Amino acid sequence: MILKKIKYIAVLTLIATSALAGNRDRSGQSGAGELLFNPWTRSSGMFGLNGSYVSGIEAMKLNVAGLAKTERTDVGIAHTRYLSGTGMSISNVGLAQNLGDVGVLGVNIMSFGFGEIPITTETSPEGGIGNYKPSFLNFSVGLGHSFSKNMSAGVSATFVSEAISNITASAIAFDAGVQYTNGKRDNLHIGIALRNIGSNLRFSGDGFSFNGTSPDFAKQLTVQSRSEKASLPSQLNIAASYDFYLDENKAGESEKPQHRLSAMASFVSNAFNNDWLGAGLEYAFKEKFMLRAAYRYENGIMEKQKSTTLYTGISAGVSFQTKLSNAEKAHAIAFEYAFKPTNIAGGVHVLGIKMSLAKQSN
Repeated sequence: MILKKIKYIAVLTLIATSALAGNRDRSGQSGAGELLFNPWTRSSGMFGLNGSYVSGIEAMKLNVAGLAKTERTDVGIAHTRYLSGTGMSISNVGLAQNLGDVGVLGVNIMSFGFGEIPITTETSPEGGIGNYKPSFLNFSVGLGHSFSKNMSAGVSATFVSEAISNITASAIAFDAGVQYTNGKRDNLHIGIALRNIGSNLRFSGDGFSFNGTSPDFAKQLTVQSRSEKASLPSQLNIAASYDFYLDENKAGESEKPQHRLSAMASFVSNAFNNDWLGAGLEYAFKEKFMLRAAYRYENGIMEKQKSTTLYTGISAGVSFQTKLSNAEKAHAIAFEYAFKPTNIAGGVHVLGIKMSLAKQSN
Protein backbone atom coordinates (compact mmCIF):
# COMPACT_ATOMS: atom_id res chain seq x y z
CA MET A 1 0.00 0.00 0.00
CA ILE A 2 2.84 2.37 0.90
CA LEU A 3 4.65 1.60 -2.37
CA LYS A 4 1.47 2.31 -4.30
CA LYS A 5 1.17 5.74 -2.66
CA ILE A 6 4.83 6.54 -3.36
CA LYS A 7 4.35 5.56 -7.03
CA TYR A 8 1.33 7.87 -7.19
CA ILE A 9 3.39 10.78 -5.87
CA ALA A 10 6.23 10.00 -8.30
CA VAL A 11 3.89 9.95 -11.31
CA LEU A 12 2.34 13.27 -10.28
CA THR A 13 5.82 14.76 -9.95
CA LEU A 14 6.89 13.61 -13.41
CA ILE A 15 3.73 14.95 -15.04
CA ALA A 16 4.04 18.34 -13.35
CA THR A 17 7.78 18.63 -14.01
CA SER A 18 7.26 18.13 -17.74
CA ALA A 19 4.97 21.17 -17.77
CA LEU A 20 7.23 23.54 -15.84
CA ALA A 21 10.89 24.54 -15.95
CA GLY A 22 12.83 27.42 -14.50
CA ASN A 23 13.62 30.10 -17.07
CA ARG A 24 15.82 33.05 -16.16
CA ASP A 25 15.18 34.69 -19.54
CA ARG A 26 11.46 35.00 -18.70
CA SER A 27 12.01 36.74 -15.36
CA GLY A 28 9.54 39.56 -14.85
CA GLN A 29 7.32 38.56 -17.78
CA SER A 30 4.50 36.96 -15.79
CA GLY A 31 1.48 38.74 -14.38
CA ALA A 32 0.24 38.75 -10.77
CA GLY A 33 3.67 38.26 -9.23
CA GLU A 34 2.10 38.65 -5.78
CA LEU A 35 0.83 35.07 -6.11
CA LEU A 36 4.38 33.92 -5.28
CA PHE A 37 4.42 35.79 -1.98
CA ASN A 38 3.55 33.85 1.17
CA PRO A 39 2.08 36.24 3.79
CA TRP A 40 1.96 33.75 6.68
CA THR A 41 4.54 34.01 9.45
CA ARG A 42 5.71 30.41 9.89
CA SER A 43 6.08 29.84 6.16
CA SER A 44 7.92 33.16 5.79
CA GLY A 45 10.34 32.13 8.53
CA MET A 46 11.06 28.94 6.55
CA PHE A 47 11.14 30.77 3.18
CA GLY A 48 8.33 28.46 2.00
CA LEU A 49 10.41 25.29 2.40
CA ASN A 50 7.79 23.69 4.68
CA GLY A 51 5.42 22.51 1.97
CA SER A 52 5.72 18.90 3.17
CA TYR A 53 4.16 19.52 6.58
CA VAL A 54 2.46 22.95 6.49
CA SER A 55 -0.98 22.68 8.07
CA GLY A 56 -4.09 24.69 8.83
CA ILE A 57 -4.88 28.00 7.20
CA GLU A 58 -1.21 28.59 6.26
CA ALA A 59 -1.49 25.75 3.75
CA MET A 60 -3.69 27.95 1.53
CA LYS A 61 -0.62 29.85 0.28
CA LEU A 62 1.83 26.95 -0.02
CA ASN A 63 0.38 23.43 -0.23
CA VAL A 64 -3.39 23.34 0.07
CA ALA A 65 -3.30 19.65 1.07
CA GLY A 66 -2.28 20.80 4.57
CA LEU A 67 -5.77 22.24 5.07
CA ALA A 68 -6.96 18.70 5.81
CA LYS A 69 -4.97 18.70 9.09
CA THR A 70 -7.26 21.32 10.63
CA GLU A 71 -8.92 19.62 13.60
CA ARG A 72 -11.80 22.04 14.01
CA THR A 73 -11.27 25.75 13.30
CA ASP A 74 -8.12 27.65 12.42
CA VAL A 75 -8.14 31.44 12.13
CA GLY A 76 -5.23 33.81 11.69
CA ILE A 77 -4.11 37.28 10.72
CA ALA A 78 -0.72 38.50 9.55
CA HIS A 79 0.79 41.85 8.66
CA THR A 80 3.92 42.30 6.57
CA ARG A 81 6.15 45.34 6.31
CA TYR A 82 7.44 44.66 2.82
CA LEU A 83 10.84 46.22 2.06
CA SER A 84 10.75 48.11 5.33
CA GLY A 85 11.13 51.84 4.85
CA THR A 86 9.34 51.99 1.50
CA GLY A 87 5.82 52.24 2.95
CA MET A 88 4.64 49.01 1.32
CA SER A 89 2.68 46.50 3.38
CA ILE A 90 0.64 43.29 3.08
CA SER A 91 -2.41 42.46 5.18
CA ASN A 92 -3.65 38.89 5.33
CA VAL A 93 -6.51 37.07 7.05
CA GLY A 94 -7.64 33.46 6.79
CA LEU A 95 -10.11 30.94 8.17
CA ALA A 96 -10.15 27.14 7.96
CA GLN A 97 -13.18 25.13 9.10
CA ASN A 98 -13.45 21.35 9.41
CA LEU A 99 -16.67 20.13 7.74
CA GLY A 100 -16.42 16.51 8.83
CA ASP A 101 -16.39 13.85 6.11
CA VAL A 102 -16.46 16.51 3.39
CA GLY A 103 -13.05 17.84 4.39
CA VAL A 104 -11.77 21.25 5.48
CA LEU A 105 -12.87 24.49 3.84
CA GLY A 106 -10.40 27.38 3.79
CA VAL A 107 -10.75 31.06 2.91
CA ASN A 108 -7.82 33.47 2.59
CA ILE A 109 -7.77 37.19 1.74
CA MET A 110 -4.50 38.99 0.98
CA SER A 111 -4.31 42.73 0.26
CA PHE A 112 -1.30 44.83 -0.74
CA GLY A 113 -0.78 48.43 0.31
CA PHE A 114 1.57 50.69 -1.65
CA GLY A 115 0.83 53.99 0.04
CA GLU A 116 0.11 57.09 -2.02
CA ILE A 117 1.97 57.46 -5.32
CA PRO A 118 2.22 60.89 -7.03
CA ILE A 119 0.35 61.22 -10.34
CA THR A 120 2.61 62.22 -13.22
CA THR A 121 1.71 63.00 -16.84
CA GLU A 122 3.50 64.12 -19.99
CA THR A 123 2.65 67.71 -19.15
CA SER A 124 3.32 67.34 -15.40
CA PRO A 125 6.29 64.96 -15.08
CA GLU A 126 7.14 66.32 -11.63
CA GLY A 127 3.69 65.54 -10.22
CA GLY A 128 1.90 67.99 -7.95
CA ILE A 129 -1.53 67.14 -9.38
CA GLY A 130 -2.58 64.55 -6.82
CA ASN A 131 -1.89 60.97 -5.74
CA TYR A 132 -3.29 57.52 -6.47
CA LYS A 133 -3.42 54.23 -4.57
CA PRO A 134 -3.04 50.90 -6.42
CA SER A 135 -5.32 48.12 -5.19
CA PHE A 136 -4.03 44.51 -5.27
CA LEU A 137 -6.35 41.85 -3.80
CA ASN A 138 -6.15 38.04 -3.77
CA PHE A 139 -9.21 36.08 -2.59
CA SER A 140 -8.73 32.31 -2.20
CA VAL A 141 -11.09 29.42 -1.46
CA GLY A 142 -9.78 25.90 -0.93
CA LEU A 143 -10.81 22.41 0.15
CA GLY A 144 -8.55 19.84 1.81
CA HIS A 145 -9.43 16.19 2.38
CA SER A 146 -7.72 13.31 4.20
CA PHE A 147 -7.99 10.01 2.33
CA SER A 148 -6.23 8.12 5.12
CA LYS A 149 -4.07 8.76 8.16
CA ASN A 150 -1.06 9.13 5.88
CA MET A 151 -2.41 10.81 2.73
CA SER A 152 -4.19 14.13 2.18
CA ALA A 153 -4.89 16.28 -0.86
CA GLY A 154 -6.40 19.64 -1.63
CA VAL A 155 -7.43 22.09 -4.34
CA SER A 156 -7.99 25.84 -4.27
CA ALA A 157 -8.91 28.76 -6.51
CA THR A 158 -7.64 32.33 -6.17
CA PHE A 159 -9.30 35.38 -7.69
CA VAL A 160 -6.69 38.02 -8.54
CA SER A 161 -7.62 41.69 -8.83
CA GLU A 162 -5.24 44.56 -9.64
CA ALA A 163 -6.45 48.10 -10.20
CA ILE A 164 -5.81 51.81 -10.15
CA SER A 165 -8.45 54.49 -10.72
CA ASN A 166 -8.71 53.99 -14.50
CA ILE A 167 -7.10 50.59 -15.21
CA THR A 168 -8.08 47.14 -13.93
CA ALA A 169 -7.06 43.53 -14.45
CA SER A 170 -8.26 40.21 -13.07
CA ALA A 171 -7.50 36.51 -13.36
CA ILE A 172 -8.16 33.22 -11.61
CA ALA A 173 -5.46 30.79 -10.46
CA PHE A 174 -5.81 27.17 -9.35
CA ASP A 175 -3.64 25.18 -6.92
CA ALA A 176 -3.49 21.46 -6.19
CA GLY A 177 -1.37 19.57 -3.70
CA VAL A 178 -0.77 16.29 -1.89
CA GLN A 179 0.94 15.44 1.40
CA TYR A 180 2.15 12.06 2.64
CA THR A 181 3.37 11.11 6.13
CA ASN A 182 4.89 7.91 7.50
CA GLY A 183 7.05 6.65 10.34
CA LYS A 184 6.71 5.62 13.97
CA ARG A 185 5.61 9.10 15.03
CA ASP A 186 4.71 10.32 11.54
CA ASN A 187 8.29 11.60 11.28
CA LEU A 188 8.57 11.55 7.50
CA HIS A 189 6.73 14.18 5.47
CA ILE A 190 6.53 14.55 1.68
CA GLY A 191 4.59 17.26 -0.12
CA ILE A 192 3.99 18.22 -3.74
CA ALA A 193 2.06 21.28 -4.88
CA LEU A 194 1.30 22.64 -8.34
CA ARG A 195 0.42 26.32 -8.06
CA ASN A 196 -0.93 29.25 -10.07
CA ILE A 197 -2.32 27.43 -13.10
CA GLY A 198 -5.05 29.57 -14.60
CA SER A 199 -6.21 32.32 -16.91
CA ASN A 200 -4.10 35.12 -18.36
CA LEU A 201 -3.98 38.60 -16.83
CA ARG A 202 -4.71 41.57 -19.09
CA PHE A 203 -5.15 45.23 -18.12
CA SER A 204 -7.93 47.36 -19.59
CA GLY A 205 -9.77 50.58 -18.88
CA ASP A 206 -9.96 54.28 -19.70
CA GLY A 207 -6.28 54.64 -18.87
CA PHE A 208 -5.48 53.08 -22.24
CA SER A 209 -7.54 55.67 -24.13
CA PHE A 210 -6.03 58.66 -25.91
CA ASN A 211 -7.21 61.34 -28.32
CA GLY A 212 -6.49 60.72 -31.99
CA THR A 213 -7.73 61.81 -35.39
CA SER A 214 -9.63 60.02 -38.12
CA PRO A 215 -7.71 58.86 -41.23
CA ASP A 216 -8.96 61.90 -43.17
CA PHE A 217 -8.04 64.23 -40.27
CA ALA A 218 -11.62 65.48 -40.32
CA LYS A 219 -12.47 64.84 -36.67
CA GLN A 220 -11.10 63.88 -33.27
CA LEU A 221 -11.50 60.29 -32.06
CA THR A 222 -11.00 58.50 -28.75
CA VAL A 223 -8.66 55.59 -29.46
CA GLN A 224 -8.47 52.56 -27.17
CA SER A 225 -5.08 50.83 -26.95
CA ARG A 226 -5.01 47.14 -25.98
CA SER A 227 -2.46 45.78 -23.52
CA GLU A 228 -0.61 42.50 -23.92
CA LYS A 229 -1.83 39.56 -21.84
CA ALA A 230 0.47 37.96 -19.27
CA SER A 231 0.55 34.40 -17.95
CA LEU A 232 0.42 33.63 -14.24
CA PRO A 233 3.67 32.65 -12.42
CA SER A 234 3.12 28.87 -12.34
CA GLN A 235 5.36 26.76 -10.16
CA LEU A 236 5.90 23.23 -8.89
CA ASN A 237 6.89 22.75 -5.25
CA ILE A 238 8.45 19.47 -4.08
CA ALA A 239 9.31 19.28 -0.38
CA ALA A 240 10.40 16.71 2.20
CA SER A 241 11.12 16.85 5.92
CA TYR A 242 11.93 14.57 8.82
CA ASP A 243 11.22 15.08 12.53
CA PHE A 244 13.96 14.11 14.98
CA TYR A 245 12.74 13.79 18.57
CA LEU A 246 15.80 14.55 20.66
CA ASP A 247 14.43 12.99 23.85
CA GLU A 248 12.62 10.06 22.24
CA ASN A 249 14.51 7.49 24.34
CA LYS A 250 13.14 9.10 27.50
CA ALA A 251 9.54 9.22 26.28
CA GLY A 252 7.18 6.26 26.43
CA GLU A 253 5.20 4.81 23.53
CA SER A 254 2.14 6.93 24.33
CA GLU A 255 4.06 9.94 25.63
CA LYS A 256 4.98 12.70 23.21
CA PRO A 257 8.63 13.84 23.28
CA GLN A 258 9.25 17.44 24.31
CA HIS A 259 12.08 18.36 21.95
CA ARG A 260 11.56 18.23 18.18
CA LEU A 261 14.10 19.12 15.50
CA SER A 262 12.74 19.08 11.96
CA ALA A 263 15.08 19.09 8.98
CA MET A 264 13.59 19.99 5.62
CA ALA A 265 14.48 20.56 2.00
CA SER A 266 12.51 21.88 -0.95
CA PHE A 267 12.86 22.30 -4.70
CA VAL A 268 10.67 24.76 -6.60
CA SER A 269 10.49 24.83 -10.39
CA ASN A 270 9.37 28.25 -11.62
CA ALA A 271 7.96 28.90 -15.07
CA PHE A 272 9.03 32.56 -15.07
CA ASN A 273 12.09 32.71 -12.86
CA ASN A 274 15.10 30.79 -11.61
CA ASP A 275 14.37 27.53 -9.84
CA TRP A 276 14.72 27.58 -6.04
CA LEU A 277 16.52 25.03 -3.87
CA GLY A 278 16.62 25.33 -0.11
CA ALA A 279 17.05 23.68 3.27
CA GLY A 280 16.09 24.62 6.80
CA LEU A 281 15.68 23.60 10.43
CA GLU A 282 12.92 24.10 12.97
CA TYR A 283 13.31 23.42 16.69
CA ALA A 284 10.26 23.07 18.95
CA PHE A 285 10.00 22.70 22.72
CA LYS A 286 6.69 21.12 23.76
CA GLU A 287 5.26 22.71 20.59
CA LYS A 288 5.03 25.91 22.66
CA PHE A 289 8.25 27.60 21.61
CA MET A 290 9.47 27.23 18.02
CA LEU A 291 12.59 28.63 16.40
CA ARG A 292 13.24 28.26 12.68
CA ALA A 293 15.75 29.29 10.02
CA ALA A 294 16.28 28.48 6.36
CA TYR A 295 18.32 29.30 3.29
CA ARG A 296 16.92 29.36 -0.25
CA TYR A 297 19.36 29.34 -3.15
CA GLU A 298 18.82 30.36 -6.74
CA ASN A 299 21.19 30.92 -9.62
CA GLY A 300 23.17 34.16 -9.28
CA ILE A 301 21.88 35.03 -5.80
CA MET A 302 25.41 35.61 -4.49
CA GLU A 303 26.33 37.98 -7.33
CA LYS A 304 24.47 41.28 -7.12
CA GLN A 305 25.11 42.13 -10.77
CA LYS A 306 23.60 38.85 -11.96
CA SER A 307 20.94 38.30 -9.31
CA THR A 308 17.28 38.57 -10.32
CA THR A 309 16.01 38.56 -6.72
CA LEU A 310 16.03 41.18 -4.00
CA TYR A 311 16.40 38.51 -1.27
CA THR A 312 19.68 37.36 0.27
CA GLY A 313 18.30 33.81 0.65
CA ILE A 314 18.23 33.83 4.47
CA SER A 315 15.08 33.69 6.58
CA ALA A 316 14.31 33.17 10.27
CA GLY A 317 11.32 33.15 12.58
CA VAL A 318 10.01 32.42 16.04
CA SER A 319 6.64 31.31 17.48
CA PHE A 320 5.19 31.32 20.99
CA GLN A 321 2.13 29.09 21.30
CA THR A 322 0.07 28.36 24.38
CA LYS A 323 -3.11 26.49 25.23
CA LEU A 324 -6.00 28.40 26.75
CA SER A 325 -6.77 25.64 29.27
CA ASN A 326 -5.20 22.53 30.81
CA ALA A 327 -7.41 20.12 28.88
CA GLU A 328 -5.70 17.58 26.60
CA LYS A 329 -7.53 19.06 23.62
CA ALA A 330 -7.69 22.78 24.27
CA HIS A 331 -7.88 25.92 22.17
CA ALA A 332 -4.47 27.42 21.42
CA ILE A 333 -3.17 30.83 20.41
CA ALA A 334 0.17 31.62 18.79
CA PHE A 335 2.16 34.84 18.41
CA GLU A 336 4.72 34.74 15.62
CA TYR A 337 7.42 36.78 13.89
CA ALA A 338 9.53 36.23 10.77
CA PHE A 339 12.28 38.19 9.02
CA LYS A 340 13.80 37.96 5.54
CA PRO A 341 16.76 40.30 4.87
CA THR A 342 16.95 41.93 1.43
CA ASN A 343 19.64 43.58 -0.67
CA ILE A 344 17.65 46.82 -0.71
CA ALA A 345 15.57 48.62 1.93
CA GLY A 346 15.18 47.18 5.43
CA GLY A 347 14.08 43.63 4.71
CA VAL A 348 10.71 41.92 5.09
CA HIS A 349 9.13 41.77 8.57
CA VAL A 350 6.07 39.58 9.23
CA LEU A 351 3.95 39.60 12.40
CA GLY A 352 1.12 37.13 12.90
CA ILE A 353 -1.45 35.83 15.38
CA LYS A 354 -3.13 32.48 14.90
CA MET A 355 -5.81 30.75 16.95
CA SER A 356 -6.68 27.06 16.71
CA LEU A 357 -9.97 25.86 18.15
CA ALA A 358 -9.76 22.21 19.21
CA LYS A 359 -12.55 19.68 18.76
CA GLN A 360 -14.23 19.17 22.11
CA SER A 361 -15.03 15.65 23.27
CA ASN A 362 -18.65 14.83 24.12
